[in-house]
Amino acid sequence: MSAYRQTVITPNLIQRARIVDAIRQFFVENRYLEVETPLRIPAPAPEQHIDAEPSGAWFLHTSPELCMKRLLAAGYPRIFQIAKCFRRKERGRRHLPEMTLLEWYTANTDYRAMMDQCQALILFLVDRLQLNQPLTYQDHTIDLGTPWPRLTVEEAFHRYGSLSMAAALRHERFDEIMGLEIEPCLGLNRPVFLCDYPAACGALARLKPGRPAVAERFELYIGGLELCNGFSELTDPAEQRRRFEEESKRRNRSGKTAYPMPETFLSALADMPPASGNALGLDRLVMLLTNQPHIDGVVAFTPEEL
Repeated sequence: MSAYRQTVITPNLIQRARIVDAIRQFFVENRYLEVETPLRIPAPAPEQHIDAEPSGAWFLHTSPELCMKRLLAAGYPRIFQIAKCFRRKERGRRHLPEMTLLEWYTANTDYRAMMDQCQALILFLVDRLQLNQPLTYQDHTIDLGTPWPRLTVEEAFHRYGSLSMAAALRHERFDEIMGLEIEPCLGLNRPVFLCDYPAACGALARLKPGRPAVAERFELYIGGLELCNGFSELTDPAEQRRRFEEESKRRNRSGKTAYPMPETFLSALADMPPASGNALGLDRLVMLLTNQPHIDGVVAFTPEEL
């Protein structure tokens, strides 16, 4: 590490440590149990766009999701974890192949309650760290006044996209339009929860009652940064297996590595209570709260320095 880089990142690393400490305070005060689950697992969730890093005959987890849901099924109703996670071919201004996720689950709640929890966590951190309000991120002044707006994906395509959501899905341009046209417009002056994704974009999410084309999934955007991915959890083992099989077929068609079916997770799912969960990118949260434009500014080492 160069002396210049050390000088630049030191204040951010100090603030990062304070953020992690405050996160733990929030969850302990709300009666959550901090857990640790294995980094190496025999079978990751077979999601089309997320690639796991091999570790011998097993894999480094891309998220602690499968093991944490097994803990929910075993009777732990409020759990959280700050975990190192690994995803192949993810490197960029906002991406690292080894990242840190804050993941938490709450039994007997849905994605609406999880959005409320997420909002409460961010506001707790801003208060505990004594950050100025309104919050400043890059060139944006962000009003944190509540409640934070909730915008459906369909509405976002209508407002910001060059195609409707239905047309984007039909022409296989959903991810392209989302990434290039919609996401840069989100949360620039107020945080916004983007919610109600197409069912095909929520492999582990519960579908909306009476609206099977919609998954009860959300993402939070602040200052143009996507910070988290949460949803009402799917608890039907047969439906989850069917979706995993569909995702595996999509991976095969794309020429991607085939993963074993996560049988222990599927076996436990029948005992899992209704719940909501959320995976929040800790590195990006630190970027936001330290006003850093690049993820390299909030980690002690980048992959290129190793």
